[in-house]
Amino acid sequence: MPPDAHALPLRVYYEDTDFSGFVYHASYLRFMERGRTELLRGLAGDQSDLHREANGLVFVVRRMSLDYLKPARMDDALTVLTATRELRGASMHLDQEVRRGDETLVRAEVVVACVREGRAVRLPEALRRTLTRR
Repeated sequence: MPPDAHALPLRVYYEDTDFSGFVYHASYLRFMERGRTELLRGLAGDQSDLHREANGLVFVVRRMSLDYLKPARMDDALTVLTATRELRGASMHLDQEVRRGDETLVRAEVVVACVREGRAVRLPEALRRTLTRR
């Protein structure tokens, strides 16, 4: 993960775990969604503002590949790291990791598509420039 990756700290709550006391696998998807949202918020402001100003522009996950390496438990302090790997016409290819300290617990490759009215559209140039600088 590059040193300038966006970092989102979070804590594991009871609601994030399953009956075994480990973080439920789908909870990591929510953690990573928050990481992507906060990356965009830090670069381009609220997604709701971008949606309004760009005539209905939204971002949707097109593909996601995850490796679950180690479990997290209730009360663990985690960090979600998010970094831009590649920008294409209408998509962002991101790398994400969920870490506990220096330990990587989950690693993901994510493709996010830029969509308006159900159709892929080119990433806005201002956002492209901002993501490229990261």
